[in-house]
Amino acid sequence: MGGDHGPSVIVPAALQALIKFNSLHLILVGHEDAIKHELKAKNALHESRLTIQNATQTVAMDESPAVALRTKKDSSMRVAINLVKEKKANACVSAGNTGALMATARFVLKTLPGIDRPAIISTFPTFKGNKNMRMLDLGANVDSTAEHLFQFAVMGSVVTSALDNIASPKVGLLNIGEEDIKGNELVKAAAQWLSHANVINYTGYIEGDQIYQGDIDVVVCDGFVGNVALKTSEGVAKLIGKLIKEAFTNSIFSKIAALISLPVLKSLIKRIDPDRYNGASFIGLQGIVIKSHGGAKIQAFAHAIEEAVIQVEKNIPQRISAEVEKALKSSPDSNDNQ
Repeated sequence: MGGDHGPSVIVPAALQALIKFNSLHLILVGHEDAIKHELKAKNALHESRLTIQNATQTVAMDESPAVALRTKKDSSMRVAINLVKEKKANACVSAGNTGALMATARFVLKTLPGIDRPAIISTFPTFKGNKNMRMLDLGANVDSTAEHLFQFAVMGSVVTSALDNIASPKVGLLNIGEEDIKGNELVKAAAQWLSHANVINYTGYIEGDQIYQGDIDVVVCDGFVGNVALKTSEGVAKLIGKLIKEAFTNSIFSKIAALISLPVLKSLIKRIDPDRYNGASFIGLQGIVIKSHGGAKIQAFAHAIEEAVIQVEKNIPQRISAEVEKALKSSPDSNDNQ
């Protein structure tokens, strides 16, 4: 029921996902009448691989996470996460209020052993063709410690290795410079943790202009920095799109040039299309929770469902748990205790 569009986008996206994955079964959680209305409009009211789970409440996009957690126990968000907790579903996908979704998921599912806080991770394009990069944390934690950044790096490395089939992903720590003397105390302390972690292929500091170069597989930062970087990137992408449109429509000659360049423009748009990268993961939880962009359209939400399917197939929480246990044994804190 969440996001800007609710069932009008999520129902057709669900039907699209069912076509792509033959073994997929989806539970649509929310107001039963509203869901049935959309299914009827799509002639899919009796689709055998769709189940409706009624929920009487919804969480508004601007609602306080604390209020949602305390007073919305029958919201579509809470019911969906409960289904994961009860092993009736393998994953939850939502376009709803990010803060409320994170708070509810953390409260219901709990974090994995060895993980203090979950993080938000997502995929981004790079300069190197089809090679992608993953970045975390994108906003779940704005007051992280060095140990938290270390945990984020381990989780990001596991996710990238599993989903992108990279044996030893290169992990970089986002900083204001590449030199050891640069950065605040948090980043410097995190670098010490990462340098001692044998299970992580830590390559050192990277600067903001290196994020999209494609040399690093996992970019690690705290949630404040990550969210600013994310929103800035989205803003720049919109700016570039607007400037290109203006450049190709300001005269008859530019319009002719646009027609000639159409195949190239379509290829460019497809490559940087945010719909292809929709579906951020809340990693570090004892269950899979995927957050879709609130304004996602049908194709974008279908991609978020696909991200959930892949994470279920790859057993991401179990992999993270196993690697975190190994990593903690090689951490500075562990060495000090020994």
